[in-house]
Amino acid sequence: MDGLDATRPPPPALHRDHALFLDIDGSLVEFASRPESIVVPAALRSTLSRLSEWLDGALALVSGREVHTIDTLFAPLRLPVAALHGHALRTADGVLRQTTPIAAMPAVVADAATLCRQHAGALVEDKGVSIALHWRNTPAAEIPLRAFAEAALARLPGYRLQPGHCVIELVPACADKGSAIAALLEEPPFHGRRPVFVGDDLTDEPGFRTVNARGGISVLVGVRADSAARHALPDPASVRDWLGSLTHGESA
Repeated sequence: MDGLDATRPPPPALHRDHALFLDIDGSLVEFASRPESIVVPAALRSTLSRLSEWLDGALALVSGREVHTIDTLFAPLRLPVAALHGHALRTADGVLRQTTPIAAMPAVVADAATLCRQHAGALVEDKGVSIALHWRNTPAAEIPLRAFAEAALARLPGYRLQPGHCVIELVPACADKGSAIAALLEEPPFHGRRPVFVGDDLTDEPGFRTVNARGGISVLVGVRADSAARHALPDPASVRDWLGSLTHGESA
């Protein structure tokens, strides 16, 4: 995803009346061979802490990861989050709302794990309410994992497929990152602010569309011709640099 996007300008500076929503993997930090192997730089935690204070708390992390994993990665920060692609929402007051897992999910996870053992490097990630099948370390497993996910939909009523970078997920159809951002914008301290969303993946497209509809700023990390984002930065390092520059000076 590295490289400059000649079709989209870089994002403008933030203002204190903005609400900032940030994807994690591929946006704030680089991808790793396994989801648990990503590294969150200490400087990024400091930057997010300063930005959150400057925005009066209107900063949230928007991710496919689980809430407890996000808290562990960014500790000691405990920010508002839209986790599991919008199926878990923690508002600024600490209240957590989460979709209930479907009864059939454990059996689907077990079958997915059996399949992954047949493809060295493939990974099944059990998120409780959803399941992610990864083939980053074994590209040849993409076809069988996609086929498994498509077939598993019949066992999971009310679910949909969510493709991503070297991954496909089975997630409840009742929410996505766009609906999660919209929900947070109804809550203090986000309410009444102009939204800004930074993301890199297909999972972030609903968020871009929601932000665009509200006159906000949508920022794609990397290059993708069919994205709804209207601004772009080349990679996570440039996102961290942009965020860091916003914490300095009166005009940030």
